[in-house]
This record gives sequence, C-alpha cells and structure tokens, in this order.
Amino acid sequence: MDWLLDPVSDWAGDLDWIAFLSIPIFTGVVGWAINWTGLVMLFSPLRFRGITIPGMRELSSILPRKVQEVPGVLQGGIGWQGIIPARAAKMGSIAVDKAIAKLGTPGEFYQQLEPDKIAEHIVATFRPEVPGLVDQVMSAEHPRLWKDLPRPVKEAIYGRVQAQLPSVVGKVTTEIGIHIDQLLDPKIMVIDHFQENPELVVRIFRDFGQRELDLMVRFGFLFGFLLGIPVAVIDSIFHQWYLLPLLGIVVGWITNALGMWLIFEPPEPRRILGIRVHGLFLRRQSEAAEVYAQIIADDVITLERIGDFLLDGPRGDRTRQMLATALRPAIDQAAGPARGALRVAIGSHRFDTIRDSVAQEAVGRTLTPFRDPEFSAQQADKIRVLVATRTKELPPRDFVDMMRSAIKEDEWMLYAHGAIMGAAGGFLHLAIFGVQGS
Repeated sequence: MDWLLDPVSDWAGDLDWIAFLSIPIFTGVVGWAINWTGLVMLFSPLRFRGITIPGMRELSSILPRKVQEVPGVLQGGIGWQGIIPARAAKMGSIAVDKAIAKLGTPGEFYQQLEPDKIAEHIVATFRPEVPGLVDQVMSAEHPRLWKDLPRPVKEAIYGRVQAQLPSVVGKVTTEIGIHIDQLLDPKIMVIDHFQENPELVVRIFRDFGQRELDLMVRFGFLFGFLLGIPVAVIDSIFHQWYLLPLLGIVVGWITNALGMWLIFEPPEPRRILGIRVHGLFLRRQSEAAEVYAQIIADDVITLERIGDFLLDGPRGDRTRQMLATALRPAIDQAAGPARGALRVAIGSHRFDTIRDSVAQEAVGRTLTPFRDPEFSAQQADKIRVLVATRTKELPPRDFVDMMRSAIKEDEWMLYAHGAIMGAAGGFLHLAIFGVQGS
C-alpha cells in the first residue's frame, strides 16, 4: 500500500496549505458577492442610468442580438437599468398570456365589480349634476327658448331627467357589461401600467420573495465554497497560472445558474438523491398569489383605471358612441308629453341635436364615478379575491413562467456577470498567493 500512499504524501508535503485552503473560502466569498450583486442588477435602478454615445443608436442595429438586449443599447446609451424594471412591459404581457387571461375574462372582472352597485353610485353622484348639465346644453343649443321657460317648467324637466336616471344608468352599466370584452383589454392595461410603473413589478418579487432572495445570496457562499474544493485540488496538481481565473469563470457561471435554479426549479416537488427539492418561490405560491392579487387589485385592474380605459383608452370612441346611443331613448322619455310640442316649437332637427348633445355630455359624467378613488378602493377587494383564487389554482409551471418572464431571456447577463466576478476572484487569489508549486 505504500506505493499508493507515497504520491499522496509527496503531494501533501509539497502543498502550500494556506493557499490551498484559501481557495474554497475565496470562491465562497465570491459566490456570495455574485448573488448579492446579481440581485442589485435584477432590481436597480428602476430607470435607466447612463450616458448617451453619439452614433450608438445607429450602431446598435448591427450588434449581436444578445448585446442589443443590454438595457440602454438600443436607445444609444451605455449604462444600466435593473433587468426586471427594464422588462416590466414584457412581464406584463406574459403575465396576461400565462395568468390573467386564465384568471378571468374582462366580463368576469367587470361582474366582480358588481355593476348594480356601480349603477347606484353613478346615480347618487350624477343626480346633483343634472340641472347643470341640462342648463349647459339648452343654453348652448337653444338659449332664447331656455331663457324664456318659466322656472317651474325647468324644474319639472330637471325632475323628469333625474327620475329617469336609475333606468338610464342601469341600461348604461348593462351595455358596458354586454360589450366589455370589446371595450376593455386587460393586456393593454397591464402592459402600459407596468411599463409606466416598473416599481410594481419589483414589488411583486420583493413583497413575497425577499426571504427566498436573501437565502439565494447565502447559498451563493455555499455553492461557491463547495465548487472551490475541486478547483483547489486541480490547481494544486497542475500549477498553471491561468487555472484559477479560468475555473473562476466556471464557478461564477455555475453559482449564478444554481441560484436561479434554486428559486424557480423544480416547479413540482421531487426527490433528487433522496432529498426533496422544490423551487423556493413555488413553495409559497399561495402567499405569492395574495401579494400578486393585492398589487393587481390596488394598482392595475381597478375600477378607476377601467373607467379611464373605457373613456380615454384606444377604444374610448367606441365606448362613448355606445353610451350615447343607450342614453338617447332615455332623454326622449325625459321630455315626456312635451316631446311633440317641443319638436313643433323648435323643429325636429333642433330637438334631435339637443337630445344628442345631452347624450354626449352625459357620457363622460356617467362614467365619472368610475374614477372615484374611494369607491374604486371599496370594489378592489372583489378583484383581489378573484385574482388570488385563480392564481393559487394556476399549474406550477404557469406560475413559474409568469414570475420568471421578466428575466428569463436576460439571465445570461447575470451568468456573464458571475463569470467575470469569478475570473476577478481568481486573479485576486493569484495576486495574493501566487501560483502553487512555483
């Protein structure tokens, strides 16, 4: 057996044990630093920070696609924006495709907001505005007639219009419900809002996943330390200066890749070498669903934003036309028995113009209560319950895709960053301890 032990003894005797044992410690510290700085790269800064380079925008079009993905390059700048904030719109798009589209149709979201209560709120808010609306339109369309009408007659008209409000508003909210799938596009709402407010996407990760993210950083030291052991053995055998930087690249890349895997994989619990493993985020899908639902209900798909989208979004003209069409018959009814006399007195064309003007003016005011923040907040809980329930029911793979979508295609930047730091750690060790055996 001595012939087997002698080479080992010679190797151990020639070894610089301080340099040898320091390598796993170095790789452990570098692994920790890689994952810690990787989190900084993921989340900060919220907005692009850098400098604009003349001609960079034009040059970017011929650069490799991976280089174009670096935040700021396509805009002609060199700098950085957190990967998740930079891809907020993309996460919004995939979140809709993978999750929100499965969470419910626009019609389901609308029904959760209880149209009957919306109608009651609209009536209560709109009723005091009726006299002003009628005065405004009549003064513009037929000022002399309106001025000459006795006050009791005007009061009677106000009263008839106000009496029509419940049925009018009920028809309006019903029409919105019938056509909501054509009028409301949650995907555009989510994408636009995430793009304008990237901090929301950061909150989704931070609010429920900070514990897992901190654990990933600590595991960076463990992964780096364990990977550093074979690195130390290889370095002590071959005594080549380039080994530590080269193996540092491998260790840095693998450390970041393992950190990402630890968070998101596997989506379903499984046993590897007898050990139960499950993606850290996936273990708390239920808690994540509550956080995600709260953000969606409070900031993204709210009654207030639905009202803005219906009136001022890309399909706002269609909404206004639909509501005006729904309001015209009710205005005819408000004229009551005087309708025929009014047509004779002011002419059919003028009467129709007045009716259409009232309808158009009423459209915006009818949906104004949608923009009431207090009422919107009261209704938000309905959306939160729907989103939370459906998110908890998502298959784990769909949940992973939804959460990982913002960074999936950009993970190579994190791995490259890990490789660079790993190489830097190797050069630093060389600078301190030199080449073993030299």
